[in-house]
Amino acid sequence: MVWIRNSALAMIAVIALVALMLYPRFGGGEPYPDLSTAPLFEEEALETVLAYPEPFGNVAASEDGRIFFTVHPESGPVGPVLYEVKDGEAVPYPNEEVSRHRFVTALGLTIDQQNRLWVIDHGNHGFAGASLTAFDLATGSVIHEYTFSKDVGEWASFLNDLTVSPDGKHIYIADVSFFGKNPALVVYDVERGEAWRVLEDHPSVLAQDWIIENPIKTMTFFGGLIALKPGIDGIVVDADGAYVYYGAMTHDGLFRVPTSVLQTPNVAQAVVAQAVERVGDKPLSDGLSIDVEDNIYITDVEHGGVARMNPDGKLETLIKSDRVRWADGISYGGDGFYYFTDSAIPDQMLQSRSHIEAAAPYYLYRFKADVVGIPGR
Repeated sequence: MVWIRNSALAMIAVIALVALMLYPRFGGGEPYPDLSTAPLFEEEALETVLAYPEPFGNVAASEDGRIFFTVHPESGPVGPVLYEVKDGEAVPYPNEEVSRHRFVTALGLTIDQQNRLWVIDHGNHGFAGASLTAFDLATGSVIHEYTFSKDVGEWASFLNDLTVSPDGKHIYIADVSFFGKNPALVVYDVERGEAWRVLEDHPSVLAQDWIIENPIKTMTFFGGLIALKPGIDGIVVDADGAYVYYGAMTHDGLFRVPTSVLQTPNVAQAVVAQAVERVGDKPLSDGLSIDVEDNIYITDVEHGGVARMNPDGKLETLIKSDRVRWADGISYGGDGFYYFTDSAIPDQMLQSRSHIEAAAPYYLYRFKADVVGIPGR
């Protein structure tokens, strides 16, 4: 019996040691203040575009009205993961074979002004190789592909949201790095086929010590040892290609940085850091979009809706609904609507397949704002 007691004590000691290691790095946090205002639009303005049996990832809307989305990789999808919405149905894009077998963990996607659909695959947090794929929307063929080196798409990275410069020459990517705790902005030069990281360790890309209190679930796990506190997530470039706007999910600020300091691989990190500007206070957020007047549209993960920040940093709630479990990716379509996915993160993250199926369906929404957006953003 002595050996049983000693084994039990050893196990308790191991658990305590693991807890002491995990909590300072992944746990802790405080509730975030509610920055919501009275919604500008009534809930009736929120339209359902598609109900689907699997959780949505991100969405991309084209200028000519085409809508694309990914199935969220956290849900462990086993079939096609990239779809186009056609006549109210989800159709694998560009076909069943490519959508099912090309990707490991596809999530972020966007459409550029050259009519290309870009899809980023974080490669199982970098361990399977993060990659970029571009499709020609006119033909559905793959016209560009790139696999990131390990010093860019590093182990435990999470290359997630992305945005493309108006001329199509540069792609700006948010590395959330939830597990690696090394978030950064990644720049990819399309013509040169070269990528590099900037703003590592800069306060603007790091998570702050906030706990996400979603109505379905407070986003802590394993008795509070781990809290969902991602770094830089939403990212979007303005119409002139002059600034990249970005925000960490669990950070109180929205920031921007001039693209002029991002497009040189050997630029000193201090130069980039000094060019960062804080735009204003934001909610705990996920996706970003932008309009032609440089208003930023921000999905609010705690309050089921979308907020808008003007260039002076003033924040207002556009729309919110108890129907929305987790407002995620957002994109402006040529039809004047903003499309956003409800990825229902609390009902898929670390959940069983039976729970995910029971929590279905999942929804893609849209609403029409009062300012024109940038097509494909």
